Amino acid sequence: MLKIGLTGSIAVGKSFVCECFCELGCHVLDADKTSREVVAKGTAGLAEIVRHFGEDILLENCELDRKKMGSIVFADTEKRELLNSIIHPRVIESQNVWIAKQAADDPDGIAIIDAALMIESGGYRRFDKLIVVWCRPDIQLKRLMLRDSLSESDALARIAAQMPQDEKKKFADHLIDTSDGFDTTRRSVEELYKTLKNSA
Repeated sequence: MLKIGLTGSIAVGKSFVCECFCELGCHVLDADKTSREVVAKGTAGLAEIVRHFGEDILLENCELDRKKMGSIVFADTEKRELLNSIIHPRVIESQNVWIAKQAADDPDGIAIIDAALMIESGGYRRFDKLIVVWCRPDIQLKRLMLRDSLSESDALARIAAQMPQDEKKKFADHLIDTSDGFDTTRRSVEELYKTLKNSA
């Protein structure tokens, strides 16, 4: 099985690219989904977050208040690193179990894990290839403001909190530019899929 890491900065179109790969028959896991699961109500992950950040970061139903947590860690590098140190090992462990299952079910297939912080966490090293999804900065800003109903300054702060896109591109085996919209992106994904299928 070919193991692919897929990453990119906030609001660059990773989800759409993953949808395209799914439609082509790849097995795709969204790390955001996994990171929600490892800190769900009642998990050891959530208990550890509460131990470090206090009960204020819980909603009334005892689930993690993701919005509050986001505002805390986006403003503080040290706290962001602490949160990542709690979540990342659990996410990687969960991903490894998923990859093993896909490999058993479909040895000749392509498994793709989509994770925003794959390069920063060093997690990309576990994969055969790394795809970096990107788009022009002005488009990224517009998409983020629209998607999350953010002001320009808040959106820029979120973008600035991540590794710059140009830096991420240096790690890529393959790049997908989503700047020109859905149809062009879909064609790029289809081309790349053919390349990956040949090497799988």
